[in-house]
Amino acid sequence: MTVHLSETPETPSPTGSGRAAGPRPPRFLRACRREPVDATPIWLMRQAGRYMAEYRALRERHPILELIKTPELACQVTLQPIQAFDLDAAIIFADILPLLEGMGLELEFVRGEGPVLHNPLRTAQDVERLATPPPEETLAFTLEAIRLARRELDPRGIPLIGFSGAPFTLASYAIEGGSSRHYTRTKGMMMDAPETWHRLMDKLATMVGTYLRAQAQAGAQALQLFDSWVGALSPQDYREHVQPYSRKALSIAAQAGAPIIHFGTGTGGFLEEIRDAGGHVIGVDWRVDLDRAWKRLGTGVALQGNLDPVALLAPWPELRRRAQQVLDRARGRPGHIFNLGHGILPQTPVDNVRRLVDFVHEATANSRTPLP
Repeated sequence: MTVHLSETPETPSPTGSGRAAGPRPPRFLRACRREPVDATPIWLMRQAGRYMAEYRALRERHPILELIKTPELACQVTLQPIQAFDLDAAIIFADILPLLEGMGLELEFVRGEGPVLHNPLRTAQDVERLATPPPEETLAFTLEAIRLARRELDPRGIPLIGFSGAPFTLASYAIEGGSSRHYTRTKGMMMDAPETWHRLMDKLATMVGTYLRAQAQAGAQALQLFDSWVGALSPQDYREHVQPYSRKALSIAAQAGAPIIHFGTGTGGFLEEIRDAGGHVIGVDWRVDLDRAWKRLGTGVALQGNLDPVALLAPWPELRRRAQQVLDRARGRPGHIFNLGHGILPQTPVDNVRRLVDFVHEATANSRTPLP
């Protein structure tokens, strides 16, 4: 998928942050385009969440869906890590599952269990009943939160990332009714009822693509597609049953012109197929060495990753050593965005997050040696 990325409006940079040097876009967006940067940009998946005392204080007063569906609160949570750390991008506080709720599934977050969908998809009739409403109708709260967050972030020169779950990950939730270890029902539909599976995935691809596009139109300057569960598949199943729908979703999203990050976990067996589905930046988890992933994927895409989230629980000398290993494997190539291979864990020490962010900037500032 070849897409020309739209230019990002110039934004001022806070003194000393280095996020936007003069007329240049912020370093995160430049890295998405594989352009030279003054230091490696860093943001962290789940950077707004339970490891922060400020977030826990809000959760004591508001259920999770209330935080997500109240634009002012979602904006507040989005800004919490930006106010605490020198991060290079914010990501809108939201969840992937309200999209399914808008299609007709009954969503509840159960304490101690996580998200539960009370009317999971089990038959062809269930799939046919799924609605495909415009995101402006069923996900307007997140679109408004994006607008609010942009007003706060623009003066700081910090770009905002929007996101959605990918068709496969959403299908798995919808079929299983929640989290799963083996995805037996999901793979069962894929293998036993392929027509129903393809109908479901086509609906989800349209919903995901239009939702991502709407987020960019609302003000998100980059987009991320989360396929957190896709590593449960074989390469052949991914190619046949998933890749066409990820490609469709990403093609629709790309119409907005924003850079797109395509993220999955456990994808070392089919990284090339993930790349070929689309995306300007490919997320790599810690199960694949970054330099080997780059050799496989080529220089036509940027890479995001790939520190093990558990490393953030280690003593600082060990965390620093592991972070340096990631940077060493990147070797100053244009287009590296430092991140975790998955989200921050709830028990992560806040001080480790702060020290990691500062270390990545300091270790790479003014020492970029892009390879040909």
